[in-house]
Amino acid sequence: MSTFIPSAQQVVESGRWHLIDADGQVLGRLATVAARLLQGKHKALYTPFIDTGDHVVVLNAAKVKLTGRKEDQKIYRQHSGYEGGLREERARLVRQRKPERLVEEAVRGMLPKTKLGEAMYRKLKVYAGPDHPHAAQKPSKLEVA
Repeated sequence: MSTFIPSAQQVVESGRWHLIDADGQVLGRLATVAARLLQGKHKALYTPFIDTGDHVVVLNAAKVKLTGRKEDQKIYRQHSGYEGGLREERARLVRQRKPERLVEEAVRGMLPKTKLGEAMYRKLKVYAGPDHPHAAQKPSKLEVA
């Protein structure tokens, strides 16, 4: 018996769009759902070395919940690549300045650290408010428990 590998046509046909409302959702739980959809682990034709995942649109990223004292204790770091180029910000400041980054970094950390993981990450669209420009793709609304 040979291992099933989906054809290119099956992979292209399976690319659906999902819409997730982050209003009042816990960040980590929301990110795990989004990461599974991006990887395609919810499908029967999931293959680890082929991008079988779907597109994910996350709305209201500014209203996502952080549990405990993460709002004041969680630190987001960026490095310019130059000596002394490390910048650190608390989650509260990141939410004020660029709220999409909270969701983007949480999901990115759950995806593979490879070229395939980067391709999956590019299918994630995050918006701070309730509006998005992807109405033509007819995304299906997904309820996160």
